[in-house]
Amino acid sequence: MRIGTLIIGACQAGVQLASSLRELGDTEPIVLVGEEPHAPYQRPPLSKAFLKGEATADSLTFRTHEFYAEHSIELVTRERIVTIERDASGGVATAESGRRFEFARLALTTGAIPRQIPFDGSELEGVSYLRTATDAALLEQRLASATDLVVVGGGFIGLEVAAGARAAGKTVTVLEAAPRLVGRAVSEATSAFYLAAHRRRGTRVVLNAQVSRFLGQHDRVTGVELASGDVIKADVVLIGVGVIARTELAEQLDLTVDNGIVVDASALCSDGLTVAAGDCANTPNPTPNSSSTPGGIARLRLESVQNAVEQAKVAAATLLGLPAEYSTVPWFWSDQADLKLQIAGLSGGHDQIVLRGDPETEKFSVLYYRAGQLIAADCVNRPLDFIAVRAMLHSGQHLPADRAVDLSLPLKKLALPAPLPVLIGK
Repeated sequence: MRIGTLIIGACQAGVQLASSLRELGDTEPIVLVGEEPHAPYQRPPLSKAFLKGEATADSLTFRTHEFYAEHSIELVTRERIVTIERDASGGVATAESGRRFEFARLALTTGAIPRQIPFDGSELEGVSYLRTATDAALLEQRLASATDLVVVGGGFIGLEVAAGARAAGKTVTVLEAAPRLVGRAVSEATSAFYLAAHRRRGTRVVLNAQVSRFLGQHDRVTGVELASGDVIKADVVLIGVGVIARTELAEQLDLTVDNGIVVDASALCSDGLTVAAGDCANTPNPTPNSSSTPGGIARLRLESVQNAVEQAKVAAATLLGLPAEYSTVPWFWSDQADLKLQIAGLSGGHDQIVLRGDPETEKFSVLYYRAGQLIAADCVNRPLDFIAVRAMLHSGQHLPADRAVDLSLPLKKLALPAPLPVLIGK
């Protein structure tokens, strides 16, 4: 007899999908399959609390083993699904071990893997990536005895690790190939602030850096050579140049794939049967009111806890035939030393930026506008601005740019009511 739902990917989205199925009244069997040896756990702390020794994989788990047992969710670890066969009535997935999992409904929450660049010397001991708890444990071990850390990539993960290592007294160099840090996610003003802030804290940051190769001795990394010929000393190298959605199973099922598994607003894949959620899914822009101004982002793949949770809830409803659409304000955060960045909304396509506060105080917000309408904000150590912007984006309230700079009042008091809908006829 075929089981009810097979969820491939024991991650944030996978756990939420299984939990939501039960919350929605599903009584059919649920099997959640993951490759890692650990029960599903939180990933964001891996680059922060975990490396500081303040957390372990066990302490970061989402749910206890008792939870899975009480909710009749079979959690299977250490199994990598390699093939899937399915039709309209269900199918079977086969793991690398040969174990077979039959299903009537299928969900893909396969996540993403680190983007790897085949630099000469990448095989040397000390060259690291960070995605899993196993990666984090190895990096923690290496950093404990290290003196010099080089981070290749000036994105959020790399900067979080760099900040922690610098606070622990390590010599840290960040190499970013682009002309600014986290350039794909934040404004030039926010990038410039983080560049200055990390340098103030003693981290060396090299922009427009072109890595040539990793140097080593006795099979251990000793340095990073740049195209300029400069060599930067390193006994640990962390490569953090983004992630790639895991789509191999989706491709095997002939699902549409384009920078992730393409889904509709209901988290439904192109076959009309399978659902996908989390880091692996390419979804229509979920921001409420996103179509009210031209030039916005139509589709995207979001890598955040909030996205994984909210999209998984929709995917669960879709599997049960319940109407649901993914509509929410995306938000993200990054903790780098004592700097807390909170991002609300999506800034792509903005045509105006408003600076609220002074970056020199390390407490400010950058507000993004498109066609006169607030669409997003980067908030550094200003949590009330972040909360206010999220609420405005959700409700459709208007915040004129000239009012946003007024620091005498909180943002929530500066917003204007959302416009009333225009009624046609009686």
